[in-house]
Amino acid sequence: MNNKINAANKMLFLSVSFTLLLLTTRIILTHSLTYIFFAWNLFLAITPLVLSNYLLKQKKIDIKSITIILMWLFFYPNAPYIITDFFHYVERPPVPYWFDLLICISAVWNGLIIGLISLIQVEQFLSRHLKPIAVKTIVLASFLLCGYGIYIGRFLRFNSWNIITDIDGLFDASFERIIHPFHHISTWSFTLLFAAMMAVFYYTIKSISQIFTGKNNAIM
Repeated sequence: MNNKINAANKMLFLSVSFTLLLLTTRIILTHSLTYIFFAWNLFLAITPLVLSNYLLKQKKIDIKSITIILMWLFFYPNAPYIITDFFHYVERPPVPYWFDLLICISAVWNGLIIGLISLIQVEQFLSRHLKPIAVKTIVLASFLLCGYGIYIGRFLRFNSWNIITDIDGLFDASFERIIHPFHHISTWSFTLLFAAMMAVFYYTIKSISQIFTGKNNAIM
């Protein structure tokens, strides 16, 4: 498994490097920092993968591993969050439309696949210690939490670290939406649909991996 993890990490490094190379080229040619936010968002996206890699090295469920899982959960939405950065994609001459499209697609792909792989690794760890029904429940719950996390990040402008720096604001916004869900249809529509999309992506990746491995194990 370690060899597979190392191989996947190498490919992810190349994939992220490709995005950063495109971004650097654009900055040099235009003397503009347009789309520079992709560099920061990719850094945040890698954080849950680092945590899930570290989690796999843990031998049991204890305070340390639970802390890692909670930290992973806080940062996990940062990876698929990059999908919503497509909102920033508009034509910006003199840069060719297709060049900016390549930057956006490659960045979104990196965020998506990094998030999926980190979730696979968390599921692998949990599968060693918990019953299958508990693992599936946690995975499904992570899709919902991810969808909600992306919503409050994109539309309410909260960040992962606001759980520490602005816990009151985060609590008030969430409490209002839970108590009065029908006043916030867009919040829950986005959350549920994004969760469903992530579930489709996740189980598609796992199914494809099983086709090539001939096993019922995850790709990692």
